[in-house]
Amino acid sequence: MREQYETLALSEPAAQVLQVTLNRPSVANAMNTRMGLDLLDVFSDLSARPDAYRAVVVTGAGERAFCAGGDLKERQGMSDETWQAQHLIFERMIRAVLEAPTPVIAAVNGAAYAGGCEIALGCDFIYAAPKARFALTEVTIGIMPGAGGTQTLPRAVGLRRAKEILLTGRPFSAEDALNWGMVNRLCEPGAVVQDAIETASVIAGNAPISIRQAKRSMHYGVNMSLADGMLFEIEAYNRMVPTEDRLEGIASFNEKRKPVFKGR
Repeated sequence: MREQYETLALSEPAAQVLQVTLNRPSVANAMNTRMGLDLLDVFSDLSARPDAYRAVVVTGAGERAFCAGGDLKERQGMSDETWQAQHLIFERMIRAVLEAPTPVIAAVNGAAYAGGCEIALGCDFIYAAPKARFALTEVTIGIMPGAGGTQTLPRAVGLRRAKEILLTGRPFSAEDALNWGMVNRLCEPGAVVQDAIETASVIAGNAPISIRQAKRSMHYGVNMSLADGMLFEIEAYNRMVPTEDRLEGIASFNEKRKPVFKGR
């Protein structure tokens, strides 16, 4: 992971918390090829170095948008081959987000349309500003969601609601997203990023191996039968037993102090 990126701004707003800001505010943080590559690099590195950070917050620069989706000006006149080559980058990027062992929170500060909505859905959960709006608009321009939207949205809001959203392409409000179970929290105006950072800090204070294993167990187990999911959970659980963090957690409880987890 590099310190500087052309389309992203990285910062550490709290201990062990990485903030990734989509940083093309002049075009509503629309995702071009470079942003796809930059996000792929960041999240691939998080998978390669799971102990680098304990939680991640993804947001957009400015107040206008989280991410307006793919940069259609860049796509104007693309050949079929160039379009598909670019989309392969986006496919690899969203898989890297989905597979990140570190918990990822989307702090949606404005419009999250098309690919921007898919990035938010690829995170573990979403906090949203009251003015945020969401949409998967791809069918209105002759394509369809291709960065996970047909899979992540039904898992968030249910199949029938997802069909209405995807097949109409109509935008919906942050309040609707909250009521439908897609958004976890509707934040006060101007507070969405800070609220997400505060939650990320709580996560970062917990045992990092436990967090990674619990996330992995939910992520994969939800698509298994209950019996198989229970077996998968026990495999994940047993990873905790020989760790120093387990000993530290029990010791800190009995000594009435805050635990100091080292991820070992």
